[in-house]
Amino acid sequence: MSVVLIIEDSPTDAHVYQRALEAAGYQVLHAENAEVGVPMAKSARPDVILMDIVMPGVNGFQATRELSRNESTRHIPVIMLSTKSQQTDRIWAMRQGASDYLVKPVPRPVLIDAVQTVLVAA
Repeated sequence: MSVVLIIEDSPTDAHVYQRALEAAGYQVLHAENAEVGVPMAKSARPDVILMDIVMPGVNGFQATRELSRNESTRHIPVIMLSTKSQQTDRIWAMRQGASDYLVKPVPRPVLIDAVQTVLVAA
């Protein structure tokens, strides 16, 4: 069973993603911000990370950059989730090390497909 870490400060969004992923057979971990999520990723070593961008403190771009530069986490695909729909945000996310970028609200089939796609590519 693949493990997905959700780093998301919105309890509602995190709950929606968690239910969708668990229904699809994934084990889910949740961190309410990047300050908790980055160390959790380093210790738990999930198979995929869903990363919100706009969070208090360390934002998703910064957290993704840190994870992609760390030897123990650089292999973990990060899917960024955001209400930011500009192409420049998507490009910046990929430059930080993201594997994919989805715009909220993310339909359940799109979320599951993105997770499956990065797992196959990993």
